Amino acid sequence: MSISPKRLKENDIQPIIEQLQQGEILGDRIPKIGYEVFKLRVRNSDIKKGKSGGYRLIYYVKTPKGIILLTIYSKSNQADITADDIQSIIAEYESIFDLDWVESNLLAEQ
Repeated sequence: MSISPKRLKENDIQPIIEQLQQGEILGDRIPKIGYEVFKLRVRNSDIKKGKSGGYRLIYYVKTPKGIILLTIYSKSNQADITADDIQSIIAEYESIFDLDWVESNLLAEQ
């Protein structure tokens, strides 16, 4: 279950996006996925539980400059996301987008 973009607060997510854009690898790598996928805790400023009760942001490092946001979910609405769920999300992205083309164009821009 993903979060509606309307419910996310820009000031909660924007600092994370900026750090990722600068090439920082944040969060914990999720094992047994077969890809470089990371889970990151993000605070939800609407609740007073800090990061533990906030959002979980799952992203995939495709290239050093290419990160794909897979999903964001509220920890209060969903306990964890399974490796199978993450692999399904990646497979869906790959069926919609030609990720090899995206990667080659990102590398060409460097």
